[in-house]
Amino acid sequence: QVQLVESGGGSARPGGSLRLSCAASGRVFSINKMGWYRQAPEKERELVATIDGSNTPIYGVSVKGRFSISRDNARHTVYLNMNNLKPEDTAVYYCNADNLLYYSGDHLRQQFDSWGQGSQVTISS
Repeated sequence: QVQLVESGGGSARPGGSLRLSCAASGRVFSINKMGWYRQAPEKERELVATIDGSNTPIYGVSVKGRFSISRDNARHTVYLNMNNLKPEDTAVYYCNADNLLYYSGDHLRQQFDSWGQGSQVTISS
């Protein structure tokens, strides 16, 4: 099975920037859509941004114009650049991969809706 390993995040002041990375480990063949979701305390998990195999991004309303998602298909990695951060961006950010194909021995297998371990992002002055 393939794991999603997140890195980056941490703390920043309002107006600052942070970057998140998420790499799929293992013998990955391809990944359709990758993205980021976040969950603040006592709130539902919400979409931050996704990017499909054609590099078409979709952004959540609250981050549009401030966050940028990109991917490196050769490294099976997705990035989230977060600029002009606000206190309301404070949350645990989760990487997601949808419809992932990987090799298990000689067999090509499919993995749906995979999630990273979560990365805390805290914005405060």
